[in-house]
Amino acid sequence: MGIETATPIQEQAIPAILSGKDVLACAQTGTGKTAAFLLPILHRLTEHPHDYIDTLILEPTRELVVQVDQQLEGFSYFTGVSAIPVYGGRDGQSMEQERRALKQGAAIIVASPGRLIAHLNMGYVNLKHLRHLVLDEADRMLDMGFAPDIMSIVNQLPRERQTLLFSATMPQQIRRFARELMRQPVEISLQVSKPAENILQAVYEVEDDMKAALTSHLLEGKKRLERIIIFASTKIKVKDLAGQLGRMGMNVADVHSDLEQEVREERMRNFRSGALRIVVATDVLARGIDVKGIDLVINYDVPSDGEDYVHRIGRTARADASGVALTFVNRKDRRKFDRIEQTIGMKVRRMPMPPDLAAHMKSAKSADRSSSGGGGKKRPPRRFNPRSGGGSSGGGGNRQ
Repeated sequence: MGIETATPIQEQAIPAILSGKDVLACAQTGTGKTAAFLLPILHRLTEHPHDYIDTLILEPTRELVVQVDQQLEGFSYFTGVSAIPVYGGRDGQSMEQERRALKQGAAIIVASPGRLIAHLNMGYVNLKHLRHLVLDEADRMLDMGFAPDIMSIVNQLPRERQTLLFSATMPQQIRRFARELMRQPVEISLQVSKPAENILQAVYEVEDDMKAALTSHLLEGKKRLERIIIFASTKIKVKDLAGQLGRMGMNVADVHSDLEQEVREERMRNFRSGALRIVVATDVLARGIDVKGIDLVINYDVPSDGEDYVHRIGRTARADASGVALTFVNRKDRRKFDRIEQTIGMKVRRMPMPPDLAAHMKSAKSADRSSSGGGGKKRPPRRFNPRSGGGSSGGGGNRQ
């Protein structure tokens, strides 16, 4: 597979896992965490085969379930170890395939919590002989509200097991969660790495009502940018922005949790192959999604913390390539972005607004002041039409 040297997380985690100890590890996405837990588990399974479900790996998103399962398939190719991915958003046939594999006792299950609980509630899943529990991207699972589901699953597992918890960040809630699940874990903590030096980072200070116009301005006519990811904070923003860019004739698709899994997978396949140029996504794509050759990442909204910022912009400049990462910062998010700059240890360059957009913002502010100064009713600023460079009072595609 071309892997010749261990990464730092692999160097520290693999010996601890092989010794049978619980492991609580903090390491960034992209540092080789998947191999760090899969390789020692596969080693144990080849030395001591198991007739029951041996290992349960829980992931926060369907995409990560698929990705870890694919890596598992590569690592286990010559071992004869059986594995099955378990995740929702597919047809009834997939549910039946999962049911058969779970009943027969596939050695390794890679699952999203909700889908696994659906199977557990039907009474045919036997987890009483499980030897390994892996919680991957644990901080993201807690952020997404999976803590009750995880505890519901854990209550059906044997107490004598090895528990491995991998997380990109280590807030207090993760430590409390770990204390409930683990026994004297070996703690491994790798510092959050800084963004790659070959990522050109920049900030636009722009309010929400001008973000779509700025995005259109930055992308229109830039044919040399072959693959672009835009991260927005909500599904509504993702859908609206993708719709606006699509109406301008751009090759764009949205990716979020409302879509059927088949549709999400097809869009990501098209993105990887180059058939799709622009993906607008929620943080469902921020972690662990390996797509090579991304030229530009736009943070339409400021990420929640420095770690998420590093994950997002790390989608570009992979494998020593160069890339560009732009972040849109409105007034209320300036402090949040200051904290991100403290985490990454650098001040990100501020870019001036393009002249036509800056002129529109200035005229909108002037109109705002004059309409409110006369004691009359405050008039909302005119919307910016990215095609004409001027105002539009109608429903031009800039609705948020």
